[in-house]
Amino acid sequence: MELPMKNRLFVGCVVMVSAVLGYGQAARPQTPSPGTAVAPASSGASGTAQRALLDQYCVTCHNDRTRRANLSLEKLDLTTHVGGNPQFWEKVVRKLRAGVMPPPGMRRPDFAAYTALTEWLETEIDRKAKLNPGTVVLHRLNRAEYANAVRDLLDLEIDPATLLPPDDSSRGFDNVAGSLGLSPTLLESYANAAGKIARMAVGYWKTPTERTYIAPSDTSQEYQIEGQPFGTRGGMVVTHVFPADGEYKFSLKEFVLGPYVGDEQLELNIDGERVQLFEWNNLKGGNPGADGDTGGGLELTVPVKAGTHRVGVTFLATNFRPSLDLARHYARSTLENSRIAGFSNYPEVGLLRIQGPFSAERPASSRSMRKVFTCRPSNATQEEPCAKEIISTLARRAYRRPVTAEDLEGLMTFYQEGRKGATFEDGIEIAIRRVLASPQFLVRVEKEPSNLATGQTYRISDLELASRLSFFLWSSIPDDELINLASQGRLSNAAVLEQQVKRMLADSRSEALVSNFAAQWLYLRNLKATSPVATSYPDWDDQLRQAFRRETELLFDSVVHEDRNVLDFLTANYTFVNDRLAKHYGIPNVYGSQFRRVTLGPELDYRRGLLGKGSVLAITSVPDRNSPVKRGVWILDNILGTPPPEPPPNVPPLEDTTGEPGKILTVREKQTLHRKNEPCASCHKLFDPMGFALENFSADGSWRTKDGGDGGVPIDAAVELHDGQLVNGPAGLRQALLRYSPQFVRMVTEKLMTYGLGRGIEYYDMPVIRSIVRDASRNNYRFSSIVLGIVKSAPFQMRVKLEESAGNN
Repeated sequence: MELPMKNRLFVGCVVMVSAVLGYGQAARPQTPSPGTAVAPASSGASGTAQRALLDQYCVTCHNDRTRRANLSLEKLDLTTHVGGNPQFWEKVVRKLRAGVMPPPGMRRPDFAAYTALTEWLETEIDRKAKLNPGTVVLHRLNRAEYANAVRDLLDLEIDPATLLPPDDSSRGFDNVAGSLGLSPTLLESYANAAGKIARMAVGYWKTPTERTYIAPSDTSQEYQIEGQPFGTRGGMVVTHVFPADGEYKFSLKEFVLGPYVGDEQLELNIDGERVQLFEWNNLKGGNPGADGDTGGGLELTVPVKAGTHRVGVTFLATNFRPSLDLARHYARSTLENSRIAGFSNYPEVGLLRIQGPFSAERPASSRSMRKVFTCRPSNATQEEPCAKEIISTLARRAYRRPVTAEDLEGLMTFYQEGRKGATFEDGIEIAIRRVLASPQFLVRVEKEPSNLATGQTYRISDLELASRLSFFLWSSIPDDELINLASQGRLSNAAVLEQQVKRMLADSRSEALVSNFAAQWLYLRNLKATSPVATSYPDWDDQLRQAFRRETELLFDSVVHEDRNVLDFLTANYTFVNDRLAKHYGIPNVYGSQFRRVTLGPELDYRRGLLGKGSVLAITSVPDRNSPVKRGVWILDNILGTPPPEPPPNVPPLEDTTGEPGKILTVREKQTLHRKNEPCASCHKLFDPMGFALENFSADGSWRTKDGGDGGVPIDAAVELHDGQLVNGPAGLRQALLRYSPQFVRMVTEKLMTYGLGRGIEYYDMPVIRSIVRDASRNNYRFSSIVLGIVKSAPFQMRVKLEESAGNN
């Protein structure tokens, strides 16, 4: 029955993609209501003063003759042109809000006049803005959403990377609908995943699986790894899904041993509890830096209960220290041909393989089984009613709406086929497979009313609002409370909606904002591929990489769950460190791998906010040096919300010397020489100075005072920014950027709205975004005030009916 059932699931999945588009709680045709009144400030001016400013400072370049950037501002009647051409003027406003126009070196008005011009333009645009909430037609769950939905539906943790292909990204995020297509190949992957997950959910897995984990090549063996017991060092920790109760084989291979390794103890633990302690004496002769491999490795077979467990492999720390701090640079420098990087005088584990289950048994109970089996039949006559209860409960959560009689009839057909010649649990397993393979689970569909004309706006249903809300804040399906409120038509009530948003932000599931939103906004996912050259940065290792990421995640989490001002992303006088990160930052008296909050005193003022975080500094560097260009571009994009254009083709590399014998250029000197290329100069004048202000930070995020080591040239971090402000170092740059605080809040709001809507922000969204920011300013820019503004806005609660197959993603 296995193959035919799989085929039926797959074929049915394809057929239902179109059929599911027809279901939906009735949407309501709507005159403009939520968020449509953007309440701009009164214009109070005819545009004469603004026209004079443009003539004095802008028309020099942007006139009918030169048309720099293909733009002419000459002779335009601002009182009619601004409100009538919002797409054009939103581009101008964005440049002005970031302070990047007029360009560096050109005359510019004082800041008060500059701000007044920008606000007048925004007011004119907002005053004449027309409601356009936009539309997203079809929204497939991405891998993270799929895994979270399975977790909340079945109380089962899965690794989606082992089941589904990676998602494409668009507009900076992998949940944008336009990049989440559906293909027959992908649907087959979902059908295969559904079968594996259903078997785990009911606790019955017949076929042994094998998963191999390889330690990151730059894992340090000197430090305790987060999640490992105190008094250990090195090794690895993995999260592994054990599909059923049974015997599992653990294989530890590819040990690399230094020349002075004697008695060593290696611990295998599950969920922090020691399972086995391996001991051996392997004293080897040789020279420092010479590595050896133990060959066959170690193996152990033990019983493990079904579920998700943390498996750790680590060495017990001893007083014997085969590598001294003064030898660390040498130890790292000898690793060019080593299979496993690290401090070569320490033993290392390269590979952990987990196989099983062998002699699998269906467990009497598990977390997922308790979630699934809400009833248990005691005789044959009770089976069908119990199956209906189980299946309807699961389908309601999975489909994010009440289950129809037609839904239940179809799912019961699959249950009945699975039950033939088998057990009650087997029938439920097949029904779960069908639910998980259904497009009604895999796709977020919002039905358009058939009686509306193209271009007419309408409010989405409460059930659709519940899905938007849960996938925005939890990256997962709505819980019972949301579905109940939506089914009663109460969720769209402003007071109820606000209460639900606050509840959801306080829920642990809002951690998805950290792992999904923040990780993509701040490029934290790029850390995995970041690896400074070991010979230049011997302090870099995987523990530091993980600590960098966790520090930034915890900063973001504190802003969310403490409901802080989002400007704390720039100014927070606290951070989160463990012993590994504290040592790198020079923070004393921090012990252990657990992260704790520390206050940044005056001596560590340069570590405040995102600009002082090792994660940001490392991902905006190149392997052999820091990069003022990448750092400046990062600030333009993620602080000022004005990403520069793509660089021209065939950009020449930086020169190391001027040709003068013995003269090695600093990074700043190299970049200054590079800027003499005319095609490069105009953009580099914008972002290079901001990058130079961070010149004290190395590629590994450490603080330095000289370029080129102790014998190098003193760092010069004094710069003139694109807007004429003179700053010196990170603290000065941070203070200068605070001049653009409203623009930073707008940028955060844009990013959150892009993520929450699953589509890119368009010019017609900007009046609403400005309204959200104005309202949030009255509440000290608290994170919840921005989220509430988005959730209550027209783009979040409404749609515009488009022509067949049209949409904006």
